[in-house]
Amino acid sequence: QVQLVESGGNWVQAGGSLRLSCAASGSIRSINDMDWYRQAPGKQRELVAWITRSGHADYADSVKGRFTISREDAKKTVYLQVDDLKPEDTADYYCHAAIVTDDGTYADYWGQGTQVTVSS
Repeated sequence: QVQLVESGGNWVQAGGSLRLSCAASGSIRSINDMDWYRQAPGKQRELVAWITRSGHADYADSVKGRFTISREDAKKTVYLQVDDLKPEDTADYYCHAAIVTDDGTYADYWGQGTQVTVSS
């Protein structure tokens, strides 16, 4: 009954920016870590940014200084501001969250992905 829905992916030119959003819904008691992953065509999914429940954030070296993760717990939403985009940032971006549901169950949930395409 828990869903994660991403939005904000688009086609942009190199140097452009996007703001990705991921909203969680359902029978949620609490959300712990929230993360953004990406998967480029023919490559493995990689972790690009993560943020703890207390707000501590960290990033993959490839995106440090260009991507910013944030969360708004009242809206059960995590954001990824992506700036100075490069063609190598082209990928499907996935949201992941560690969630405790109303019945006390702890599980990992994934969104369906949002596509980011960066042209040179």
